[in-house]
Amino acid sequence: MIRFLYLTNKKVFHTNNPLSDEPIIYACWHGDLMMFAHAYLRYKNPPHIKAVISSHFDGTLIAGTLQKFGLEVISGSTNKNAARVLIQAIKALREGYSIGITPDGPRGPRHEVADGVISMAQKTGKKVILVEIRPQTYWQLSSWDKFVVPKPFGTIHFYYSDPLEIQAMDTELAREMIKKGLLKHEK
Repeated sequence: MIRFLYLTNKKVFHTNNPLSDEPIIYACWHGDLMMFAHAYLRYKNPPHIKAVISSHFDGTLIAGTLQKFGLEVISGSTNKNAARVLIQAIKALREGYSIGITPDGPRGPRHEVADGVISMAQKTGKKVILVEIRPQTYWQLSSWDKFVVPKPFGTIHFYYSDPLEIQAMDTELAREMIKKGLLKHEK
């Protein structure tokens, strides 16, 4: 279904710079996750990324889907096994992998940035790229994250921020910058 929706939509990719080959932390809202693999694979194929996905039932479905696209998974979240997940993500970044993370996942609150993405960037010195995925027409589920499913035969806009350096930044300032950046193109 994801491939069908991707192929039947026009795609517009908005980025100021080609994406670097260095390990990056890619952040995307939980509700916009459906097309994340395509957003990443547009510029990085074959993939060299590990996505942080919760170990809950819905997380295992998402993990299986991402793995079909060639993405690797770190299972856990900021709510469950937070220290272990942070250590695995930092290790992966140091091994040359990029990390994909939903800063408001796995259970919200919606569009609120948890500490995981900030901690990873501050402990490794890696940059963060914010990925916004905005279909023109879509269905929106009534879940906590208002999960977005693009309708076929429309246009999907993929926005990539410039790489953000937040390692020396105050945590609250970094949190606000990430939130504002991920809502920049929201209707």
